[in-house]
Amino acid sequence: MNHEKLKEIQEARPAHVTLVAVSKTRTKEEIDEAYAAGCTVFGENKVQEIVRKHDPRYHWHMIGHLQRNKVRQVLPLVDMIQSLDSLSLAKEIEKQAAKIDKKMAVLVEVNISQETNKSGITAEETMDFIDICRREFPHIEVQGLMCVGPNTGDTKRIEACFEQMHQLYMQAQERFGDSIRWLSMGMSADWKLAVQHGSNMVRIGSDIFGPRQYDTQ
Repeated sequence: MNHEKLKEIQEARPAHVTLVAVSKTRTKEEIDEAYAAGCTVFGENKVQEIVRKHDPRYHWHMIGHLQRNKVRQVLPLVDMIQSLDSLSLAKEIEKQAAKIDKKMAVLVEVNISQETNKSGITAEETMDFIDICRREFPHIEVQGLMCVGPNTGDTKRIEACFEQMHQLYMQAQERFGDSIRWLSMGMSADWKLAVQHGSNMVRIGSDIFGPRQYDTQ
């Protein structure tokens, strides 16, 4: 773990911005070390990793694509699902959350860069999607929006996507009120740009834990 880099991030991060330490492929020992250094929220991409590493002392966010057949497993273990990207997934979350009487906090994932290899609904669908979730799924609480920035070195394109996402977030706040409070965007390479464009939740992995060691599980 890169303690120096984490300290730098913590000092540079505005107080209103929540840091999600992306711990995918990391060991429980590494997560414990990050917690001791001040991280309290951890993001995982795979349900099996959350199940294996879950510790009730920490806050856990599901940030990767969530398959419907894995919802039942992950729902009791996470504080937030950041990757709600379809009505079919919303229906399953509602079904499983009702069984355990849990109000599940979610962020709607938007494919703001319109890249075919990314999950998420379109910007144009977002307001209607949130409206349906609020009306039809009482065990789901939509608390904001999430996106993954475009996979490019073009800073202007990244900034344009982040600015479009911020405008969408402001539109959602205007329409749905204070329940929309999180804009999750920005990762290790672009989190500072994201914060400049209104992000109040960033997801940082490699800058905290170092180069990722991919496992085979």
